[in-house]
Amino acid sequence: MTSGLIIISILMPISNDPYYCHEQIPIPPALPDILKQFTKAAIRTQPKDVLKWSYAYFKAMAQSEVPPVKERLEVPISTQKTDTGLTPGTLRILNNQLASMKIVPLPVVEEKWRDLSLPVERFQEICRIGNFVNSCEWRWFLAIAASDLCATLSETLKLICELLTADPEGGAARLPFEQWLEFYRYLAKIDDIPEGHINQVLAYLSFDVYDCTAMKMKSSKENFLR
Repeated sequence: MTSGLIIISILMPISNDPYYCHEQIPIPPALPDILKQFTKAAIRTQPKDVLKWSYAYFKAMAQSEVPPVKERLEVPISTQKTDTGLTPGTLRILNNQLASMKIVPLPVVEEKWRDLSLPVERFQEICRIGNFVNSCEWRWFLAIAASDLCATLSETLKLICELLTADPEGGAARLPFEQWLEFYRYLAKIDDIPEGHINQVLAYLSFDVYDCTAMKMKSSKENFLR
């Protein structure tokens, strides 16, 4: 019997560390709600690398920053040119985190990009296409990234409207016309669309918007005079 105890003591060395019971361990009152919100965020976001994402989530929360969380559970799309893991939901996360900075250092963008387990090769390709060095204007980075999900320029512009609109979910996804024109001109140049064609489209759209605005003003005036 004695030899048996000696063997056990060798296999399981006695620790001198103090023992604690659950009553002695202080648990912050907010911890259950913190874990609940974290679980909901993880379910909505469905991160590829849970450990990396969890670190980014709690780091953002600790620094009072926007965490890398999707607004809702997202069904993967199959229309993008290559399967990079990029989706409208992940683009919306990045926009929520970075849009307020306008000009963003590329290391900051890359950090947020990696937090979502997106391929760094695609990040580098976007920087190459946009000729971004050291920093980027966020709206242009977003525009190029959005084009990676869409087959045509018109689809890309539609997605940008959905990402940036102040309209409620399922609404018209409107943007100020001048802002929309800036995105069109930028993406059209990247797609090597001739300058003459770009100017024709802009002239037509500007006339169309002016005509619609004039019709609305005329209608409002007629209603007022009735």
